[in-house]
Amino acid sequence: MSRSQSSPNVLVFFTDQQRWDTCGCYGSPMELTPNLDAMARRGVRFENVFTCQPVCAPARASLQTGLHGTAHGVWRNGLALDPSHRTLAHHFRAAGYEVGYLGKWHLSGTGDRPVPLELRGGYEGYWEGADILEFTSHPYDCRMYDQDNEPVYYPGYRVDAMTDRAVEFISRDREAPFFFFVSYLEPHHQNDMDRFVPPERYAASYKNPYVPPDLRARPGNWQESLPGYYGCVRALDEALGRVLEALEQRGIADNTLVLFTSDHGCHFRTRNAEYKRSCHDGCTRIPMVMQGPGLNLSRSVPQMVSVVDFAPTLLSAAGLAVPQAMQGRDATALVGGAEGEWEEEVFIQISEYTVGRAIRTPRWKYCVHDPHNSGWGKPAAAGYVEHHLYDLYADPWEQVNLIGRREYDGQRAHLKERLLAHMGAAGEAEVEILDGKFYE
Repeated sequence: MSRSQSSPNVLVFFTDQQRWDTCGCYGSPMELTPNLDAMARRGVRFENVFTCQPVCAPARASLQTGLHGTAHGVWRNGLALDPSHRTLAHHFRAAGYEVGYLGKWHLSGTGDRPVPLELRGGYEGYWEGADILEFTSHPYDCRMYDQDNEPVYYPGYRVDAMTDRAVEFISRDREAPFFFFVSYLEPHHQNDMDRFVPPERYAASYKNPYVPPDLRARPGNWQESLPGYYGCVRALDEALGRVLEALEQRGIADNTLVLFTSDHGCHFRTRNAEYKRSCHDGCTRIPMVMQGPGLNLSRSVPQMVSVVDFAPTLLSAAGLAVPQAMQGRDATALVGGAEGEWEEEVFIQISEYTVGRAIRTPRWKYCVHDPHNSGWGKPAAAGYVEHHLYDLYADPWEQVNLIGRREYDGQRAHLKERLLAHMGAAGEAEVEILDGKFYE
């Protein structure tokens, strides 16, 4: 059987800065995501999914390579992914796939300038993208660059316009299977406007929104931001519906793996002066839903999964070999119910706002940082100080920091040991973690 007959198409529907609890299938009462909810009912919903780095470029590089930020080198925004790293595009191309990329890239360090071919991470063939889409476009004025780095302008609302292009790609005649990555900016804020901009049709739809419990008791900008944020989420779900319908109309839905996910969440300036660079679930927990051959099982997976696991999981789901060099884990075994030796912990590296490291288990969140480093100049610290400890069974919204409380010394020591082990496995140097003080 030929490759085109035996291999599934693969499509990644990727949003930016989308919290897990914006989705009905994760408990949101806002009814924003009927298409994703339907996809979750027929496919696989991963219940506990976390970013490995709560900022755009590092998380994206980890998704593409299956490596942590200090291993692939893009440990903060503004850094280019070294062309020597093999990405999903390289692996799928080597297997005979047509690869395509549409939207925000954020891995070339070129800002509002075009992304040269050598910095596109192996996405050759179809390319319409921008390194930092929020720098080249506005919600109703979208500009990206084509394969030849010529500017392309798209009419209408940015989400809708990009979806038009995605549908056009899906509808093409082709011999080989495709791997297509659609990377939206929304619901990320528009930087130069400092607000979340929904389409005009939803501009006034969510003025009295549901407020997640982690935000309610804290100052921030969620009061003015949530209505627009939710409007963006609603527009993205409509886009997902159109993409899934295009697969149906083309007659390839049953042979196309679809992954819906995001790079990180958003805490709306309730934890620090910006949107996401902290260990808290509001900015680290994200949605992940898959459907397609071998995945239409109408089930949920409770185990903990990280963004760094996405690359090996996609390759395995498509029947391709997972390189041993990848630090992420193949989550397809969880889909089949064979848990094996799956470790119920995720490791998180934090940059830019601080240099931090965290571990998240089903019950505990433990985070350390370097109080003397801004997080922009160095990928790692020579030493760390304990910063946060949460008992998520008693305090799921992370309101009470337990660091320094003597009654938790045993649990804290165990989590410190586990965190150091994860840091070593990611290739980091051995360091000392100093005890934190209560109310520090």
